Amino acid sequence: MRAWRRWLGGALCAGVLVMLGIARLGLPGSPGLTREALERLGDSGVTNPVTAALLNFRGYDTLLEVIVLLLAVVGVWSLPGAPASRSAVATHPALPPLLRWVLPVLILAAGHLLWLGSFAPGGAFQGGALLGGAVVLLLLAGAGGAALRRALAVGPVVGPTVFLAVAAGVMARTGGLLQYPPAQAGAWILVIEAAALVSVGFTLGALFLGAHPRQDAPDEHG
Repeated sequence: MRAWRRWLGGALCAGVLVMLGIARLGLPGSPGLTREALERLGDSGVTNPVTAALLNFRGYDTLLEVIVLLLAVVGVWSLPGAPASRSAVATHPALPPLLRWVLPVLILAAGHLLWLGSFAPGGAFQGGALLGGAVVLLLLAGAGGAALRRALAVGPVVGPTVFLAVAAGVMARTGGLLQYPPAQAGAWILVIEAAALVSVGFTLGALFLGAHPRQDAPDEHG
């Protein structure tokens, strides 16, 4: 009976896939929106067309992506029998002194990529990856203590919260979802990207840790 159900489910999925393929092939050709996007680049607040598309023209897509990252962390923390803290792993003696040199470089490079994203390849997700690497190194070294655990618990929420707050404020003023006033678009995009960088970095660290940070908090009385 179970095998029959699996075959039926597979056949239904295959049928849906075929119908979607036929529907896609039947769609009329589209020249795309590249020309229109480049024509409106001056109103986006940035000069990098990729950042303009991700944070202005289709900012709602990026908003949903940041929320998906938060949901991924919530999902991992909700799993039963979450793994123990990575900070409990034996630390190589060379790692703590190395962090004194590497961490400032990673943080500065993350900030540089954030600033670079307004006019060249870069942005919050690239900078967030570097910040996430710094968080992972701290966890491997067993450093950061309670402050790092609090940041891991709060950091993933920063991006969605700021993004939604900006979206609500802009909508109240312009009547459109993430339709910034042209004179203020660059400033709003920078605020959103800074919050998203923090969120991405600590999301990666939280996913590496696995368990909820509070579950790994050492007993201060033991």
